[in-house]
Amino acid sequence: MYNVYETYPYCLNVPMYNPYNTYNVYRTYPCPYYINTPTYTYTDEKGLDSRFDPLQSASDDRLIQLKDYGAEPFVVNIEEATKQNNTYRTALWTGSHLQLTLMSIKVGEDIGLEAHPNLDQFIRVEEGQGLVKMGDSKYNLNFQRNVYDDFAFIIPAGKWHNLINIGDTPLKLYSIYAPPQHPHGTVHVTKADAQAAEDHPGK
Repeated sequence: MYNVYETYPYCLNVPMYNPYNTYNVYRTYPCPYYINTPTYTYTDEKGLDSRFDPLQSASDDRLIQLKDYGAEPFVVNIEEATKQNNTYRTALWTGSHLQLTLMSIKVGEDIGLEAHPNLDQFIRVEEGQGLVKMGDSKYNLNFQRNVYDDFAFIIPAGKWHNLINIGDTPLKLYSIYAPPQHPHGTVHVTKADAQAAEDHPGK
């Protein structure tokens, strides 16, 4: 038997016939079916043992159901969920004191100049390029920074702010509000939908 780099499965149980001819995560050969969940294993750059379900392709972990899971215990690959999201805003978790939303800002669009008097906000960019503007007045946004993949920034309560997509691809990010800013289950497909919800709350 070979290691995972030689394309063989690390198996916890005796393999049985696989009627589905399922391939391993690297799509390199048919993988047998197992009574219990088999795994593929390798040692990553940090020396940690990593396992993969051979009945799940490498791309399947992107297939995350994007809905509001609050306020129950929740674990998610936040990078994959953020990149998967194509709506302007989708609430992924809403609790009593915190809310997690995913956003996708189209090229040339922004979130709009706004201020939240009673909450702090954390934003992390997973993909794309943006320009952050903040200030004590909407007429004096004297704090400006470029942000890219893996950048995060914090907006203090009461601070006027805007985030503009200045790249050539959608700006993918997730935002944490404390306390929550939007109703549980919020989904705004477009920026226009978000604006309509703000202009006519409850509808």
